[in-house]
Amino acid sequence: MTNETKYIYDAIIIGGGPAGVSAAIYIASRGYKPVILEKNEIGGTVGKVSSVTHYLSVDNYETGESFKNKLENQLKVYNIEVLKEEVVELKKVDFLKEVTTKSGKNYLGKSIVIANGTTPRSLGIPGEEEFLNKGLCSVPFREGKNYKGKDIFVVGGADGAIKEAIYLSQFAKTLSIIHFEDQLGTIAEFKNKLNQLSNVKVYLNSRLTNIQGDKCIENLEITNEKTKEVAKINSKGAAVFIYAGALPNTKEYKALELENGFIKTDNKMKTNIEGVFAAGDICCKEIRQVATAVSDGTIAGVNAAIYLNSL
Repeated sequence: MTNETKYIYDAIIIGGGPAGVSAAIYIASRGYKPVILEKNEIGGTVGKVSSVTHYLSVDNYETGESFKNKLENQLKVYNIEVLKEEVVELKKVDFLKEVTTKSGKNYLGKSIVIANGTTPRSLGIPGEEEFLNKGLCSVPFREGKNYKGKDIFVVGGADGAIKEAIYLSQFAKTLSIIHFEDQLGTIAEFKNKLNQLSNVKVYLNSRLTNIQGDKCIENLEITNEKTKEVAKINSKGAAVFIYAGALPNTKEYKALELENGFIKTDNKMKTNIEGVFAAGDICCKEIRQVATAVSDGTIAGVNAAIYLNSL
């Protein structure tokens, strides 16, 4: 397979999370042939969470993995092709758009839906890279049980962090939440659940500033933002889960109009390039939830089909 080989589709969907899957299904339902290029797994970020909350019609105990499985099944119903590819470049070629992947393949699409979301922000502290997959974790429902009876630290105070902290508390000897503001930035539902737990400790106005150890995490340093006091905690075999925000995956899209790194779209999810749409967390928007991602994907998919019909 050479770099000159080109595969032509009606629509190329970049990203296989809820936004991308929604767009692909709506395009396929209108008689067009989409393909999803996903570098990891279908489901995206939501596929890694312990539970899917506040999304209408899902089971009360819907996990990220079960939600991901439902997305995969829906794609099979519509016979939508999914390829494990990482996009490195997008450019316009006449009325077609060309997508180049890390594997060296080129895909041509009459339309494009960009829905490859965000990447978790790192803290940039000593020990963060060294302990990746050796105590520094990212998928609570898969990794949490491995730290039963150990101390677990969650960095972050927003909804996503606190929801996962509540889940992880069932395994932890002590569950510590580290948040840089003076109060947690989470909804009442999660605050109430957190208050009912007896093994939770909260560090406010604080940051995790160092992770140390040999083959596993042994020591952590937590710095108070106001007093600059450093708490040195000895906890051999501890786990750390980091929820410090996310960065949009837009570095490959140099021709698109961005705002603070996110893609600008109109109310039809159109970008500044004709035939190119965007959906989900990668877009400029106020609310980033599964429900809004599915909504974005629906709007992008319908309008991509309308665009295809006009060609």
